[in-house]
Amino acid sequence: MASKESLALENLYRGWVAEMAANPSADVDELRRLFDHWGDVTAEPGGVDYIEVDAGGVPAMWAVPKQADKTKVLLCSHGGGYVVGSMYSHRKMFGHIAKAVGCRALIVDYRRAPENPLPGPVNDMVTAYRWLLERQGCTPGDIAFTGDSAGGALAITTMAAARDQGLPMPVASMPMSPWAGADTSGKSYDTNAHRDALVSRDTSAGLGGLSLGENGDPKAPLANPLYTDYRGMPPIYIQVGEAETLLDDSRRAAERAKQAGVEVKIDEFPDMQHVFQFLAGAAPEADDAIARMAQWVRPKLGLA
Repeated sequence: MASKESLALENLYRGWVAEMAANPSADVDELRRLFDHWGDVTAEPGGVDYIEVDAGGVPAMWAVPKQADKTKVLLCSHGGGYVVGSMYSHRKMFGHIAKAVGCRALIVDYRRAPENPLPGPVNDMVTAYRWLLERQGCTPGDIAFTGDSAGGALAITTMAAARDQGLPMPVASMPMSPWAGADTSGKSYDTNAHRDALVSRDTSAGLGGLSLGENGDPKAPLANPLYTDYRGMPPIYIQVGEAETLLDDSRRAAERAKQAGVEVKIDEFPDMQHVFQFLAGAAPEADDAIARMAQWVRPKLGLA
């Protein structure tokens, strides 16, 4: 059974859905203002400094925990359907993850759709990764990727794009609830429709259409992790809420990676909503999930 503390996220989501239903003609700027409050449910991690930087031409923010190993980096991609969300809405959640791992996090403020449709956000993430490798003295073994929802997809598709551009792979990736975009073929869209407080077929179709642009392909490998080529990728650890309509997106992405010979771990958290890790510092399920992420990735980054 979900903790009472976890209901804060469900209530936030239901409030958003009600507000969007009451204002169906809301434009992108209005949606962005709504989702700017995503981090309201996240406790301030404390002991983390935030520094805005230019990562090779892409805006980004360092989250630097006190006593962090500054040679290791989590490259973070925020969620929001490639349309909403930002490094500001997600800074506290990624700050918690960085603090648990004991290293810095670079939260990328990639250019969003519809102004920058896919694969634009993927390209911006590759630019930030290249900046770490070529301008910040990082080796591939110093870097792990993580992201949530659309950012969870980016934690996969960025590796594919980087590989195709001849860049080495990071040491690991930790997608949270990776989203297959406008592709709503997962059975959990039906089985969890009454449980998921935020994501529905309509949600995914709307944001997916904006993120793809007028002539975009919902099955493009850099837009949909269900069609990405996983060959040669490092170990992947996926976390997903068991109450999500996107549950099957995670399961199928994990299976596709396994079929390509990738080491994959997937944890499904009972009764949890979409990106429940936003409840970091406020609900036990989120703190448990982040502790598991840290335990899994620290040895891969060479952190004792």
